[in-house]
Formats: sequence, structure tokens, C-alpha cells
Amino acid sequence: MQQVWTIERSLWLDGIEAYETRMADQCVMVFGPMGILDRGQILQTIEQAPRWQDVEMTETTLTTPGDSVAIVIAYKAEARREGGDVYSALCSSTYLVLDGELKLVQHQQTPL
Repeated sequence: MQQVWTIERSLWLDGIEAYETRMADQCVMVFGPMGILDRGQILQTIEQAPRWQDVEMTETTLTTPGDSVAIVIAYKAEARREGGDVYSALCSSTYLVLDGELKLVQHQQTPL
């Protein structure tokens, strides 16, 4: 299950290629200030935003509901961009195994 945390960290720190590779076609993300975003909107936003320089994930939780192929994670994130203040949020992501690979289908952030 370490792979899911590696992927999640990559989505914070790496460029748009990480999203194109790891995000399901039907992915939905929810951010308070921006609202509900679909895959196209997510990619457009990621392309325009500076990447995070570092992220620390604490209070981590991982569950696999029943016999499903879903993995649900939740955590507290503290991230920094170069020269910026610390951004803190509670986050959750849901991954499914699609065609033998973990794909992000849902991500939500609640700023603290």
C-alpha cells in the first residue's frame, strides 16, 4: 500500500505528467475556493499553478472498503511553494484499480 502514498506525493510535487498518468478519465476534485473540477479543468489548473516544493503528510489513514478494488486515503497536508507560506489542509483521495493500475478518481481538500 506504500505505492498509493508515493503516487499521492507525486501529485503534489511533480508536474502535469503525473496527473495525466495517474488520474482516471472520470476524476473529480473538490477545492473550496475553486469548486468542483472535472479532469479537463484539473489539468488546466495544474498546468497554470506553480508546483509545490515540499509536502508533509501526517495523520494518515488508509482503508480498502470491503472486497472492493478501491483504496481511500485521508491525511493532513502541510505544503510549501518556493517563497510562499505554509498551506495546511485536510485531504482525502480515492483510488481504483483500473486496467491493473492505481488511478485517482476523487480528491478533496479542506484548507485549515
